[in-house]
Amino acid sequence: MLESLGVSGIQLVWLLLALALALSFEFVNGFHDTANAVATVIYTHTLKPTWAVIWSGCWNFFGVMISSGTVAYSIVALLPVELVLNVGSGTGFAMVFALLLAAIIWNLGTWYFGIPASSSHTLIGAIVGVGLMNSYLTPGAALGEGVNWGKVADVGKALLLSPLLGFVLAAIVLLLMKATIRSQALFEPPVGDRPPPWPVRVLLILTCTGVSVAHGSNDGQKGMGLIVLILVGLAPLTFAINPATSAETIAAVQKDTGRIAESLATGGIVPVPASVDARHILTAALQRNQFGADSTAALARVNLNVLAAISGPSLTRTDQADQRREARVDMYLESEVLARLAKKNNLPPNIETATAKSLRENLKSMTFFIPTWVKVAVALALGLGTMIGWKRIVVTVGEKIGKAHMSYAQGASAELVAMTTIGAADILGLPVSTTHVLSSGVAGAMAANRSGVQAATVRNLLLAWVLTLPACVLLGASLFAAGLFLVFHVLGIR
Repeated sequence: MLESLGVSGIQLVWLLLALALALSFEFVNGFHDTANAVATVIYTHTLKPTWAVIWSGCWNFFGVMISSGTVAYSIVALLPVELVLNVGSGTGFAMVFALLLAAIIWNLGTWYFGIPASSSHTLIGAIVGVGLMNSYLTPGAALGEGVNWGKVADVGKALLLSPLLGFVLAAIVLLLMKATIRSQALFEPPVGDRPPPWPVRVLLILTCTGVSVAHGSNDGQKGMGLIVLILVGLAPLTFAINPATSAETIAAVQKDTGRIAESLATGGIVPVPASVDARHILTAALQRNQFGADSTAALARVNLNVLAAISGPSLTRTDQADQRREARVDMYLESEVLARLAKKNNLPPNIETATAKSLRENLKSMTFFIPTWVKVAVALALGLGTMIGWKRIVVTVGEKIGKAHMSYAQGASAELVAMTTIGAADILGLPVSTTHVLSSGVAGAMAANRSGVQAATVRNLLLAWVLTLPACVLLGASLFAAGLFLVFHVLGIR
């Protein structure tokens, strides 16, 4: 077994420990975000709590299994590029463990106090903290260098706007329902333990299902991205390059790298000599987001490396772990550099936009993929977390946001908006918070109905949301520094 994976006994121990931490993160994530999906059906007596969490857990599983992987890639794109490239090193181990431990610690703490916190904010804060500490400890680097601030800004906007959309849209949906639906029973709170009328019950079950699927497809990917990095770092023979890469993809990469080599040569670009570290030049350019003549020459060299690798035996032979890891580094670097240059409309002379896009997409498919068993493991962890740790968050969402008991229409409007918002974010590859969207939706529905909101609860929620990012930045930075000390000075891993 170890031979087939290309790992030693100690590497297998590290692999299992890292996978356990990543799945623990998704398990605790289930305590928080998925519990929001069942709050409305429980507090409207649509489903009994046990059946609600089982139902939601099953549909979370389905959501994870149909996820596209774009959110997972967005999370990985936030990481410092040099740590992604060297994830199998001691520094890479420290990064992965710092990210996961910071997220687990904050999520457990907020869950204990019944505060619906965002796993997205938690993980992204930890990533920024690791990036800041990495730049601080790197000689000659400016503080914050290497953090993909553009990507952080994009994700931050999604995390900021999604709860505002949740509040406003849920209020609008409720008001539209009041204007168009004449059944007064829909707008009344439940009487005793009596379930709602069947049409209303079906609606609430459908919205609960939609939120569960959307949550699984979005939040499940956050752990997937880190698991893939762990696998690449510790078992490169099997996971450095997608084993399911088709002959058509390989042929397309050969064709596109050949075209780019010709275009650069025609434009007078001479590749840096093989003795020069082209990867270091491109990594520095990505860190600073500044590209010049030296990085173009380095890109020409890396492009030739990819062309040689794709044409050689390292993609098919089972004894080429180091070569496969090296090929992946070159592929990842070329893909990232082309993406940044395309975004800046600054591709090197003669390189066609269509060729660069085709190569970028094919290289991405070869270097970033999610094995089916990873999806199954994450889906199980997320679903089990829902079934076990749901109650604290459900009580907060169901009882402590509004002053009055939640009506059927309020629950349905909040979940319709949450389902739609999270689903759209999944398509766009943006990680958003189910917790924030749904909690804001409940508050918006309460406000639109003039039911009132409990100021103390809303204040605590907002305080936790505001503190999550800075707290997790500090947690991530501190745990990364501690991890580096442990890895280098205690365990002696390089």
